[in-house]
Amino acid sequence: MDRREERAKHSENRRERVTAMIKILLAEDSKFLRMATERALARAGYEVCSAADGEEALRMAREKLPDLILLDMLLPKMSGPDVLAALQNDSLTRAIPVVVITGMSQKNAERLRKDGAMGFLEKSALELDKGSEKLLTAVREILKQVASERTRATTA
Repeated sequence: MDRREERAKHSENRRERVTAMIKILLAEDSKFLRMATERALARAGYEVCSAADGEEALRMAREKLPDLILLDMLLPKMSGPDVLAALQNDSLTRAIPVVVITGMSQKNAERLRKDGAMGFLEKSALELDKGSEKLLTAVREILKQVASERTRATTA
């Protein structure tokens, strides 16, 4: 193995260790989308837990305290907006970044940000039926943004 291969392997191993420490809660009622997303994130090295309804998502957020929540808006038992509001009103979960994943149009993005979501992903744009690369790229970018904001907050 030459030095380039060694560096690439070391970099890959370091990236896997970093992502393995990151816990993501996925709240999605569609079994197919939940399983596909969960599988893609787990393969990428993230620790993933999932919830099929809003009440379960809220309970798991409080129990697991994930690093990131991917939240569908149309959930049974408790809607996504209600889950988002409950997360924002709870001192235990308020600081957890929430990214909305929805089939609704981008016109709702600004309102969702005002309600506490840090980002917005449109399901159709993720093209999960064609693979998971767009999802994983989006999650990586979101986590970079979270890390950057936390760094700014601690150095300010």
